[in-house]
Amino acid sequence: MLVLTGILWGCTNPFIRQGTKGLRKVCAKTRLGQAYAEIIFLLGNWRYVVPWLINQCGSLVYLSAVQRVPLSLAVPTANSLAFAFTALTGASLGIEEPLDFVSITGIVLIGVGTALCCWDKVD
Repeated sequence: MLVLTGILWGCTNPFIRQGTKGLRKVCAKTRLGQAYAEIIFLLGNWRYVVPWLINQCGSLVYLSAVQRVPLSLAVPTANSLAFAFTALTGASLGIEEPLDFVSITGIVLIGVGTALCCWDKVD
């Protein structure tokens, strides 16, 4: 469940970022008007709403996982895997910069560290 959370969170992050393009161009005269205009812009943009809803499904999976596994395992596992999947998704779709040796090494270390953390908690 924690891996699924990392996938849902991480794979949607680049799409959410893409969906917010144009948000800085939204202008209103008051702070309240600005907040309203930005919310309307985001909610009216399917490129933002769809990945955001999938991301929120990841949060529901996470809440379910937290009930079953120790918090000391759930938090680092889900969050670190989300970073790895964000980098992999963004680079593979051309949304983010291509992965270099340092990035790939970091992703491998995230995987190894997550596996060691899970292995330690299983005993």
